[in-house]
Amino acid sequence: MDPKPNSVHETSLNVEGKDGDEGEERPPEASERRLSLRRNSISLPNLDDLQVLKQHVQIAEDGDDDTDSDYEIPPTSRTPLRNARRKSVTSPPSKMLKPPGEDESGSNSPANSITSINSLASLLREKMQMLPATLRKKKSPDYKTRIFVCLLFITIVVLIFCAYFLYHQKVLQKAYFQKIKFNKIKRIMKIYNNDGQEVIRGKLGTTIKYDKALPCLPSDEKHDGSICSEWMGHARLYLQFHQHSPEVKCYNFQWIALNDAIAPTDCYDLSQPNDHWYGGGQTAESAWPLEKGNHDFAPFITGRVDKHEYGNVLERYFISSKGAAIIVDDATPLYVSISGVDNKELCLRAKYDDFAYVNRLMKTAQLNYSICTSSDMFKLHSNLVENALWDGLKPDDMNVINSLLTEPLWEVTSATKSELTEETISNYTENVIALGFLKQGHVLINEFWQRHVGDFEVDSERFPTLEEAITIMHRRGFRIVFSIQPFISTESFNFAEAVKRRLLVSERFSDRRIPALTRYKSSQSAGVLDTTNNGTIPWLLNKLKSVVAKYKFDAYYLDLGTAYNMPHYYQCEKPLINPDQYKTFFINNLQNSVSLFGVNSAVERPKAPTFVSLPQFESSWDGLRRVIPTILTYGLLGYPFLIPGAVGGDVEAPETLFYTNYSSELLPDKELYVRWLQLATFLPVIRYTHLPSTYGDDNVMEMAKILTSLRQAKVTPLLKKYAKISLDTGLPMIRPLWMLEYNDTACHVVADEFSIGEDLIVAPVLRSGAREREIYLPAGVWKDGIGGNLRKGSRWIHDYKVEENQVAYFEKMPPDTRF
Repeated sequence: MDPKPNSVHETSLNVEGKDGDEGEERPPEASERRLSLRRNSISLPNLDDLQVLKQHVQIAEDGDDDTDSDYEIPPTSRTPLRNARRKSVTSPPSKMLKPPGEDESGSNSPANSITSINSLASLLREKMQMLPATLRKKKSPDYKTRIFVCLLFITIVVLIFCAYFLYHQKVLQKAYFQKIKFNKIKRIMKIYNNDGQEVIRGKLGTTIKYDKALPCLPSDEKHDGSICSEWMGHARLYLQFHQHSPEVKCYNFQWIALNDAIAPTDCYDLSQPNDHWYGGGQTAESAWPLEKGNHDFAPFITGRVDKHEYGNVLERYFISSKGAAIIVDDATPLYVSISGVDNKELCLRAKYDDFAYVNRLMKTAQLNYSICTSSDMFKLHSNLVENALWDGLKPDDMNVINSLLTEPLWEVTSATKSELTEETISNYTENVIALGFLKQGHVLINEFWQRHVGDFEVDSERFPTLEEAITIMHRRGFRIVFSIQPFISTESFNFAEAVKRRLLVSERFSDRRIPALTRYKSSQSAGVLDTTNNGTIPWLLNKLKSVVAKYKFDAYYLDLGTAYNMPHYYQCEKPLINPDQYKTFFINNLQNSVSLFGVNSAVERPKAPTFVSLPQFESSWDGLRRVIPTILTYGLLGYPFLIPGAVGGDVEAPETLFYTNYSSELLPDKELYVRWLQLATFLPVIRYTHLPSTYGDDNVMEMAKILTSLRQAKVTPLLKKYAKISLDTGLPMIRPLWMLEYNDTACHVVADEFSIGEDLIVAPVLRSGAREREIYLPAGVWKDGIGGNLRKGSRWIHDYKVEENQVAYFEKMPPDTRF
C-alpha cells in the first residue's frame, strides 16, 4: 500500500558503495520505489545532518564563487548518511524541497539522485528562519538615540562657545578703580556709584577705527597711578582716579591723538530712563533738560543763539539726575553735539580748526575731562560748584549786591547815536521819579556816551554839562553806569595811537603791525584791544580812570560781545586757547582796578559783586519762554548774580510791537509786557527799557504797583537771604525744582517753573491769551499766593486759573502745618 503524501516513513537513504557493494547495480524496482517516496514526502535532517550540510555549504562558498554550480561528493568518498526516523512537516508547497528531475538526456545516474548543495543551503536558510526571531534578527538602527546624541553634542558645543564668549567679555571688560567697567575692544564704559547703581554709560573713541588695545610703552606711562592703553598709531588713553570728597569720586579721561586725522570723540547716553542732563549753557533750542535739544558738532564757544549753537555764557560742566557730572578741561579744543532720535547722545570731541581752536597748544588734539559721581545729585553739584564767592569781598561790594537786588536797573537806549543826549537821560530819570512807586536804582548808559566807540571820552557836543547832570542824578538817588567795549572804531582818534603802539589784535599771516578788523553793533569797522599785550591794560586803565575822575559816575559795564565778534584771522601777542579766553583776560585785568557793575558775556565767573547779563531776548512770546531755562542753566553753571533781559524783550519783533497815542516809542504788546513784568518781579534784578507809564494804560500802571509791592514784601527778603547763601556755597538763588526734590522725576522735566531758594515757587503764564496753566508742586505744604489756601505737594494742579492781572506763586510752609 502506497504511503500517504506528507506522511512520515522509516526509510534508508543508500549511497553508492555501502556495505562493500560498491559498483553493484541495484534493481530497477528499488530505484523507482525510492523516487516515488521522495516525490511524496520530504525528510527533515537531524542536527548532525545539518552540521554536515553546513560544512559542505561553507566548503562550496569558499571554493567556488559560482553559486549556480552543484557540489557533488566524489564517488570515492561517498558514505551513507545515518538513517533516522523523521517527522513529516506540513508546509506550503513552495517551501518543500523538490526532488531533482531527470537530466535532459533522461539518465537516472546516482549523481543526480543527491540534492544539490544549493538546494540544501536553501533548506538550511528556511530552517534557520524557523528559529526564534531574537536569535536571528539583527538589531535595527535607533534613530531617536542618534538624534538625541547629536542634539546633546550641539548643546555642549554651544555651551562651550557661550562660556568662552562670556569669559572673553569678562576678561575684556575689566573693572578699573572698582567702579568702572571698560571693554577695550568695543570701548564701552559704564560707571557705578557707591551703591552699585549705574550712573553713566558711553562709548569712547568713536572715531578710532581700530579695535586692538595694547598696554602703553614704559616711556609713555605717567607713573602717577593712571592706567594707560594705546590703539596703535591712532590714540592713547589715560585713565586716573581721585577722591574729590568722601561722597564724590572722580575719574579723569585723557585721550591723546597719535595722528592729525584722529579727533578723539566720546559719546554718552542721554536716553536712559529717568535720566536727565543739564548744564553747558544756553542752546539754540533753550533745551531744558539737554536731551530735548538736537544739534550737530559745533565749537563750544560763546555766540548768539539766533546765529550759533550756544549763547553768551558757557561752562564746560554737565550734570545728570542719576548723579554723574562731566567737567571738561579748559585746554581741550572742545566740540559738542547732542544728537539722535531714539537714542540721544552727548558727544565730546577734541578738534583743531581755523578759528575757534586755531592755536595748537599741543602737537595733536587732546580730549581731557573728568567724570564725578555720587549717590546724591544735589550733593554732587554742591561739591563741584565753586564756593566761597565772598573771598576778597569788601563791605561796599555787598552794598552793591543788595542795591541791585532791591532796586531796578534802568537802561537808557537809543537806536542811533544822535538820539542819546544829556537831555534824553535827564528826561528818562525824571519819568522814573514821576512813577512814584519805584526806587531809583542804577541808570545804564550805552556806548553812545562817546563820540566814537573807543574814544573813552565823553562826547562834549551831546553831553555839554554831563558832570553836573550826574551830580543831580546822584542827589536823586540814582547810580550811573557807563558801558564800554574792547573795540576801537577806525573813526576814533585812539585808533591810530593803538596801531602805533601795537595795542590791537593783529591779522594772522601778515605783518604784526597790521590790525585785524571786525564789526560790532554800531561800529562797522573796528580793531580789538589785545589784552595779552603788557602795554594794553595800563593804557586802557589810564583812559578809564580819567573819565571816572572827571564825571564821578559809579561803575562800568563791560559789553564784550561773543567769541564770534573776534576777527576771524585774529592773532594775539600771546596765543589764546580759544577766543573766549580773551574776555576772561579782559575782565580779570580790569576788575581789581575799576568798579565793574556787570558783563554781558563770560566763560568764567567774575568776582562778586560783578553781575552777568542774560542774553538779549526777542520781544515775543517765544523770547519770554526762553528766560526761565536760560536763567536756570546759568545759575547751575555757577552764576548766581544775574541780570535778566529787559521787561518786554530787548530785540524788536515787528509782529509784537506797536505805537501808542501816549508815546512815540515802539512798544511791545501790552499783554506780553505785563506777563514779562510778572516774571521779572521774582528774578534777581528787574531791568527796564520801556517804563510802565509809556503805555498810558491805568491797568498796566496798577499791575506795576501791585508787583512792586509784592516784590518788596515777598521777594526781596528771600533774594537777600539766598544771596548770602550763594556767596558761601556758590548755589544759585533762582533754582530748578529738582534742587528741592531731586528724586522726584516730575521736577526734572518742568521747564516753566522755578523756585527762589527753597521757600517760594513761581509759575508764570508764558503764552498769549492763556488764563490757566498746569502747575507742579514738590513735596511739602505750600500756600497759594492767589487764593491763600494750602496745597499738598508731590502732585500736579491741573487747569489752575490765572487771570491777566495775576501771577501764580506758592510759599513753602513749615513741615508741621495742618490743613
